[in-house]
Amino acid sequence: MMRLKKLSEQVVVITGATSGIGLTTARMAAARGAKLVLAARSEEALGQLEQELRARGVEAFGVPTDVGDQDAVESLAHVAMARFGRIDTWVNNAGISIYGRTEQVSMEDQRRLFQTNFWGVVHGSLEAVKHMRKHGGALINVGSEVSDVTVPLQGMYSASKHAVKGFTDAIRMELEKDGVPVSVTLIKPAGIDTMFTVHAKNYMDVEPKLPAPLYAPELVAEAILSAAETPQRDIFVGGAAKVNSVGGFHMPRLFDKYSEAFMFGQQRSRQRSAEHRRDALHSPDESQELKQGRNLPDTHRNSAYTRLTMGANPMKLALLGGGALMAAWMLSQNRQRQEQPGAQQH
Repeated sequence: MMRLKKLSEQVVVITGATSGIGLTTARMAAARGAKLVLAARSEEALGQLEQELRARGVEAFGVPTDVGDQDAVESLAHVAMARFGRIDTWVNNAGISIYGRTEQVSMEDQRRLFQTNFWGVVHGSLEAVKHMRKHGGALINVGSEVSDVTVPLQGMYSASKHAVKGFTDAIRMELEKDGVPVSVTLIKPAGIDTMFTVHAKNYMDVEPKLPAPLYAPELVAEAILSAAETPQRDIFVGGAAKVNSVGGFHMPRLFDKYSEAFMFGQQRSRQRSAEHRRDALHSPDESQELKQGRNLPDTHRNSAYTRLTMGANPMKLALLGGGALMAAWMLSQNRQRQEQPGAQQH
């Protein structure tokens, strides 16, 4: 198996570092002694985060970067190399969503989303591989459970995460074929209690929400940092992510029907959307930077499934996958009963 350095010996690049998963990962990596190069669009927020981490004795350097700009990502890599002489782990985390029916979303907004979510991953991955090809390292791309199964009202977000999965799998195989010592991991979180819905562009008449269950961003950060030290192909964060992936693969039509019946309502809150609502699609919302999440009361702080699978051997993963398939089948039976005439829907 490919050997990776301990975090305390690593230089780690993290995109989308001033909010949610990226911010949580940066703080946790700092606590474990990593040297950090942090990227985000907000220069002010990066400066504050850099100051916070340096006050704790961490070598951290912020680089204002729009990951959708290839030249900016190239400059990010050059700064990391100039500052520390190497890159050991590169985390492509920056992302954004849009809520609304696909036909309603402007082409400008759809393209901007793909520029960040997909092309940002491509730009970062190619820079990472360029600088880690000789000495090795870890490339970690943050996908989603919707890399495998789609939800309505977030059609372009789902499409971008499908694209991230396809790209990540392809570059992994190409590197393995050539014997390049770079580990490539795709992280697939379920719904995470971050500023995700606050940052998202919203075309609906009400504020968006994430369907339960929600998990804490610390669980995703833990998975990312585990992959930085131990090579692993995929990590699902939250048992719900695995159930949805397996169920969507083996019972796609049933999952379509469930989403049609329930996922429209489950993504709509009761709060009216403001007429001049702010979002972070085209530029950062400074008022919402440096927040890990919303600390919602029903957020799951642990995931037994994720902890069991991080660094697991293939046999354990097969057994857990079989368990997820059984869980998905049981869930489907419950959903079928709910969809019978006269069944109560909430």
